[in-house]
Amino acid sequence: MGQAGGAGAAPSGGFAPFIPMIIIFVIFYFLLIRPQQKKAKQAQEMINNLKKGDRVVTSGGIFGRIVSLDENSVKLEIADKVQIKLNRGNISGLVEKE
Repeated sequence: MGQAGGAGAAPSGGFAPFIPMIIIFVIFYFLLIRPQQKKAKQAQEMINNLKKGDRVVTSGGIFGRIVSLDENSVKLEIADKVQIKLNRGNISGLVEKE
């Protein structure tokens, strides 16, 4: 007689509409997230390997030489007889010896 108006029809598409979104997520992971994790790991490794006498630069741009270290802080000599104490996390990099 008449055709059923699609009352029992299965929804079309299924999983297919999600494939482009999954592909975009994978691309973001490999282009943005993974390199950032690698960079953070290298920075943490550098901070953990600091030793007395290393020349460093802080996140504020202050250059100095490490005088002493403890678990959470670093004491830098930034000029003759001028020392500052800061958090290890504020060290942004090692300075090559000149």
